[in-house]
Amino acid sequence: MSTIAIIGGSGLYELEGMEDVKEVTVDTPFGPTSDKLITGKLGGANLIFVPRHGRGHKHLPSEVPYRANIYALKQLGAKWVLSVSAVGSMRKEIVPGHFVLPDQFIDRTSGRTQTFFGEGIVAHVSMADPVCPVLRGKVAESVRACDITLHENGTYICMEGPAFSSRAESNMYRQWGVSIIGMTACPEVKLAREAELRYATLALSTDYDCWHEEEENVNVESVIEILQRNTANVKRVLKHLIPELAKMPADTTSPCDDALAHAIMTNPDVIPAATREKLDPIVKRYLD
Repeated sequence: MSTIAIIGGSGLYELEGMEDVKEVTVDTPFGPTSDKLITGKLGGANLIFVPRHGRGHKHLPSEVPYRANIYALKQLGAKWVLSVSAVGSMRKEIVPGHFVLPDQFIDRTSGRTQTFFGEGIVAHVSMADPVCPVLRGKVAESVRACDITLHENGTYICMEGPAFSSRAESNMYRQWGVSIIGMTACPEVKLAREAELRYATLALSTDYDCWHEEEENVNVESVIEILQRNTANVKRVLKHLIPELAKMPADTTSPCDDALAHAIMTNPDVIPAATREKLDPIVKRYLD
């Protein structure tokens, strides 16, 4: 049975319809996860759910324990990971309420730890194509089945936050050709690649940031209004998607599955035992 993880973003803190529900605390070498993980079964699949900002939205984007969250999902056997994120639109055609499946990312964060590696082991994963094409395809099918407007490609620029952009920043990012802007995709997407998880982001447009001359500048009140509608729609998508992923053949493969195959630079003989133990769920098959 497939194990599917959902990382819930702003407005998505729980999933309805799960059976055999348990709250799980996972100890990781990178500290506690955002909140207790919720495990159960839904649509014929094992499901793991973690609210990225914690129940009640208590973590700033910079405070989210990204490494602990991804490590815990790897420990619990997750294979597919869908990240759900609220974003601002940087293009007129991406209207608030539309969904986006970004295939590229620009990282403008600062001060967030970007990797599991270090402390005696060096690895450089490829981020040329940072998300799982298999998962993106299945998500696209489910969004279309729910009759929700979807933009199937785009570049997500991740800013540090928590303040929204200045107008000068917003216009600069548009000149860079980005599609959407958010605060949480990085380093999450990089860590998922290092952990060889089949990861994709489903981005939910809530506003036009502050570049659009004819629309209101982004603010929490307007975002929440759109979030409520988006959250209802994303739950419909998940209800369709999860059974479809559960039916995927056991021998389905993804480019993500071997992301570390040629990434680890360090001679295994010189990697400290403590580091090996710490990263065992991620690197074991390459170091044995």
